[in-house]
Amino acid sequence: MSDHLTVVDHPLVQHKLTLMRDKDTPTAVFRQLLREISQLLAYEITRELPMTRKPIETPMEPMDAPTLAGKKLALVSILRAGNGLLDGVLELIPSARVGFVGLYRDEETLQPVQYYFKVPDGLEDRLVIAVDPMLATGNSSAAAVDLLKQAGATDIRFLCLLAAPEGVARMHEAHPDVPIVTAALDRGLNAQGYIMPGLGDAGDRMFGTK
Repeated sequence: MSDHLTVVDHPLVQHKLTLMRDKDTPTAVFRQLLREISQLLAYEITRELPMTRKPIETPMEPMDAPTLAGKKLALVSILRAGNGLLDGVLELIPSARVGFVGLYRDEETLQPVQYYFKVPDGLEDRLVIAVDPMLATGNSSAAAVDLLKQAGATDIRFLCLLAAPEGVARMHEAHPDVPIVTAALDRGLNAQGYIMPGLGDAGDRMFGTK
């Protein structure tokens, strides 16, 4: 555990992750588990949001009550698998602004290729949470954060379901200012760049594609 990487070892997170890893877990259940686990991870990644106070009246008396400060935060899904995490986080933070970064991995070079980029305005004034279930090589994640910084973001956090040591190292090298929150740090990558033991291709398992 470091300032750069937080592994959420909460029993509910670990139990749901085990069910998701199981190759016999069907698509609909996988999707539901991803939604549930993303809310638990979002709870952790939003732990230190800036707060202020505002006057309200309870049924009993007036008070100065704590409330979130500053602009609405921005959630940015790294397509397409990021959408599974996005749904759950949005249930927890329904007022968040939402953006999308479309990157696919060239199967031969394993390098990210951008095909879509649409994010909220005023990123420089928002906490930006980028979501992608798998931090594998870290190449596409680092590229996505590059794009967010070019768009003005200065306060970025990265939320993923699984991370490989290679991906964490790549992100730390490229973006040491971006903390990572994940449910598990797995053993490593295989020759194809998949996380081991992992859970396969998160997008395929989420959307029932092969």
